[in-house]
Amino acid sequence: MFSAGTFGRVCKTAICTVWRSNTRSASQRLDISGIYPPIVTPFTHGEDVDYQKLEENLQKYSKIPFRGLVVQGSNGEYPYLSSEERVEVVKRVRQALPTNMLLMAGSGCESTRATVQMTEAMAKAGADAVLVVTPCFYRGRMDSRALIQHYTQLADSSPVPVVLYSVPANTGLDLPVDAVVRLSQHPNIVGLKDSGGDITRIGLIVHKTRSQDFQVLAGSAGFLLAAYSVGAVGGVCALANVLGQQVCELERLCVSGRWDEARELQHRLIEPNTAVTRKFGVPALKAAMEWFGYHGGVCRSPLQPLSEAESQQVRQDFTSNGWL
Repeated sequence: MFSAGTFGRVCKTAICTVWRSNTRSASQRLDISGIYPPIVTPFTHGEDVDYQKLEENLQKYSKIPFRGLVVQGSNGEYPYLSSEERVEVVKRVRQALPTNMLLMAGSGCESTRATVQMTEAMAKAGADAVLVVTPCFYRGRMDSRALIQHYTQLADSSPVPVVLYSVPANTGLDLPVDAVVRLSQHPNIVGLKDSGGDITRIGLIVHKTRSQDFQVLAGSAGFLLAAYSVGAVGGVCALANVLGQQVCELERLCVSGRWDEARELQHRLIEPNTAVTRKFGVPALKAAMEWFGYHGGVCRSPLQPLSEAESQQVRQDFTSNGWL
């Protein structure tokens, strides 16, 4: 495991920089633009991690023009995995992933100390960057002062770049804009994944952090076009686990300024995206993956599978938009 403050790890992709200190200039920041599926963790029926099925999913994802993968994010059911399992999954993914794809690993924990330790372990396992969710159990005390201190201490010691992660639907906590602006000035904090869906907020963050070469990723395919229109540079999209080519096509259309075509495609992605995120969550995502030839499988308890009625509703959301 890396000790706190250890640098000099050579990233595994050509676009990565050799990190020699935590005082590097903004011009050396890791470019995180592009589309990332936050991959699921396949389990056996006994709820053990199924590494064989994970590798089979990775083989298929390697053929899609993703910038990289997010591993052990919310869709990876990371709160239900042990620390050892979280690290092992990242290690296995790195071993199987093409070297030109970035691996962004979820390393957030409730305490700063545990997050620092998990981040070091994820870097050692092969992560090119870490995605760090806001601590939220004591959310009433997680104001800007506390969160700035948490992320600054982490970024000071992290061997790899840090990406902030705001997901209020799960945490009940939105990372305050003033905290994001302050943290964007840290040379080892390179961006934000914002899953809240407030386009005004995303545009404001882009505006206030532009001089820092700070990058914003949309946290959902449902508002990807809108996020691009206000300056986001990519997305971490659950739907990309299922419709990866289509989400990447939406990215291509936005980047090339083909907004009419992008709007048509975006419209067809909204309902299936909502079905596998806010409406039914990970169980729906895993069910949809099975329909499209991936391994989703069971969730780890206490998450329960979809009911028959829920499954039919999710299928309808895909079918009515021409995906099934």
